[in-house]
Amino acid sequence: MEIWINPACSKCRSALTLLDAEGADYTVRRYLEDVPSEDEIRAVLDRLGLEPWDITRTQEAEAKELGLKEWPRDDAARGRWIAALAAHPRLVQRPIITAEDGTAVVARTDEAVRDALSR
Repeated sequence: MEIWINPACSKCRSALTLLDAEGADYTVRRYLEDVPSEDEIRAVLDRLGLEPWDITRTQEAEAKELGLKEWPRDDAARGRWIAALAAHPRLVQRPIITAEDGTAVVARTDEAVRDALSR
């Protein structure tokens, strides 16, 4: 399993602590340094079963500068959202865990981390 984290994020640190406590085998991806490509973001969205606007941190300053709250949330705009996430990785919700079974979860709670561990 892989976990996308921002080390400054308390939710990410909590998820790592729980993974360690459970003895999980995982790889850390510091996605602000190792920025996911548009294709990687698409793949994670498919694994999550979500749309790009569902994993976008719209309260970030970059989101406000881009005017993301005003962007359409439809199939025609999907590529634009994905491009924005790849260009501005700080906008990606975190942490995201890609599970062994090919799925993924946004692991902001202990329950979500445990869910990823059970897959």
